[in-house]
Amino acid sequence: VMNRWRPGLGARLLSALLFCFQCPAALSAQKLQISANTLGLMCLGTLNGEGNYAVSQHWSVGMSGKYNPFSYSMSEGQRQFQLRQRSLAAVARWWPWHVYSGWWLSGNARWQEYNFGGLLTETTEEGVRYGGGLTAGYTHMVSTHLNLEFGLGVWGGVKRYTVFSCPKCGTKLEDGMKTFIMPNDIIVALSYVF
Repeated sequence: VMNRWRPGLGARLLSALLFCFQCPAALSAQKLQISANTLGLMCLGTLNGEGNYAVSQHWSVGMSGKYNPFSYSMSEGQRQFQLRQRSLAAVARWWPWHVYSGWWLSGNARWQEYNFGGLLTETTEEGVRYGGGLTAGYTHMVSTHLNLEFGLGVWGGVKRYTVFSCPKCGTKLEDGMKTFIMPNDIIVALSYVF
């Protein structure tokens, strides 16, 4: 299962994303925000990060990424489950009051390669999704540079997928292409504003 999965690629994508936002010489105060969703990390160890740059008082643009290469076994290799993924998104946020503070609404264009299964049923699905989504939330200013964010999101698009009978055996049950709509993020994030 998941013959295309190369764990090193996700780490390189996340490193490239973080590198894009490491240019402090060109930045002025309160222009850059880097955040990590703590709930995402608790979701079977999904590493994640988002970087945003303020382009005006009410708009910020950025990139986000998620990476999870982990598979888990319940007992001595008898039952395996995973929520593996590589995901990148381009994000635009609108802030009605002021950037990096208060309520916000964001739109995103997202790509995701995934392999999940074994949790609720024995079947496993893997594939690639392309689409867009909407997220709404609130950012609480804890201090001059530290914020706490809360949000909910949904996304939809097209997926090319394959369903297998179990996480380990690789017996194909179904494959194809179809549309989807699903939750995208439940956000409880810590963010640092430069």
